[in-house]
Amino acid sequence: MNAPRVTGPAHRRTLPAVWRHGMKVASVAREIPEEAPLALTFHRETYAVMMGTPADLEDFAVGFALTEGIVADAGEIAALEVLEHGQGIELRMELAAPRLAALTRRRRRLAGPTGCGLCGLDSLAEAVRQPPAVPAGGDVTADAIASALRAMEPLQRLNAMTHAVHAAAFWTAARGIVALREDVGRHNALDKLAGALARGGQRAADGMVLLSSRVSIEMVQKAAMIGAPVLVAVSAPTAHAVRLAEAAGMTLVAVARRDGFEVFCGAERIMTEARAHVA
Repeated sequence: MNAPRVTGPAHRRTLPAVWRHGMKVASVAREIPEEAPLALTFHRETYAVMMGTPADLEDFAVGFALTEGIVADAGEIAALEVLEHGQGIELRMELAAPRLAALTRRRRRLAGPTGCGLCGLDSLAEAVRQPPAVPAGGDVTADAIASALRAMEPLQRLNAMTHAVHAAAFWTAARGIVALREDVGRHNALDKLAGALARGGQRAADGMVLLSSRVSIEMVQKAAMIGAPVLVAVSAPTAHAVRLAEAAGMTLVAVARRDGFEVFCGAERIMTEARAHVA
């Protein structure tokens, strides 16, 4: 598996007082996740500031640039630095000339008359933008979905310690779980996974993305931007997320538990064992 890399401390130990039935009973050691401001900058201009877990930050930067459509390929990021400042961490990126020009035009289009950033009708359209259609193919069996979810759980090491972070993983039939990334933010976890796949030369079209979180519209957008045909989540989707997944030709599986799952769109990719043997 593509192993995660910690850039800074991802968690720390605390000693909270435990109360039960209105009385203090003990103090116990508990690990809690770290959270830091992460500034994503392009040519030293800030594009976004996110709160996130300070681990796998190169993956996060590359994945964010890909899932937000700032670049189409990781190779279009000419340089990437992770710089620690007193207030947080800067993920400083330099883009190839054509991509920089496109980003400049995009920023001008989205800037409102007050200079507040995402304003007006263009910004509303950006928030619900239709991602490209995902590739055809990518059929999976019900047993494969169940086994992928079982394999994902023990790999969520930060969550096992803290019970406070989300995970995004990628599974293929040939290799099982290829990569898994965790973060206090579910969007960040998916961006980190997208970056890990791109940096490792792994196509998202070759397997399925697994989420420990609910499925909002942004999660569908990000998964579609990297070409993932199958998205599986343990919690339910929003109605808008289902509409977007359907429009992108994606298979959206949610409420995925040990005893089964629900397919909200793209059911044609889910095979029975009998059909899998015939294929």
